[in-house]
Order: sequence, then C-alpha cells, then structure tokens
Amino acid sequence: MNLQVESLEKNSVQYFKVVGEIDAYTAPVLKERLATVENTQGLIAELDLSEVDYMDSTGLGVFVGFYKAVTSNGGHVKITGLNRRLHRLFEITGLSEIIDIEVKESEDNNATL
Repeated sequence: MNLQVESLEKNSVQYFKVVGEIDAYTAPVLKERLATVENTQGLIAELDLSEVDYMDSTGLGVFVGFYKAVTSNGGHVKITGLNRRLHRLFEITGLSEIIDIEVKESEDNNATL
C-alpha cells in the first residue's frame, strides 16, 4: 500500500495528514516529508494519523527522530487521530509519556498493529 503525506501550514502550525500504512517500505516517504521542516526553529507540528491503520516499529522510529529534531530546536510535536491499537503501540513503548498525543480515538478500533 502507498503512503500519502499531505502538509499544510496554518496559523504558524505545520499540519501533516498521513494516509496509509507505515512500515519498512513506506516509512522513508514519511521521514523525507517530515525532514523538510524538522529543523525549523520553534516549529509547532501536528500529525493526524486518523487514516493510518497499520504501523510497525519503523514508523515509531520515524516519529521518535522527528520528535527529537523538533524539540531540540525548541518546537513541539502533537499526534492526533490514533485508533486504539496505534495508541496502544505508543503506550507500550513509553512514547505516549514523551510525545503529546491527543487521546480522542478514531472510529476504527480494530485496526491491525
């Protein structure tokens, strides 16, 4: 499956809408798109994953790298739209304690991990 990453800047916030599956094959696409802004001083980024139904550890690695780059430049990262399984993935890895995750879940509670 392909991965689509749309971006929009509005009111000094960089929004990303991620659609598809994030795995070893598609994660480089996501990483490349996020890299275009990750070194911006004071970046405020919001990533909408409401249309992501699968993510593996490669995807988590992309988010960790993005988070580190943005926060080291005084910025903030927020992830929204996680279904239950993706939210659980962030919880069991401890990333939900570090990265700002909006708890509101999507309707698809049965997405595959």
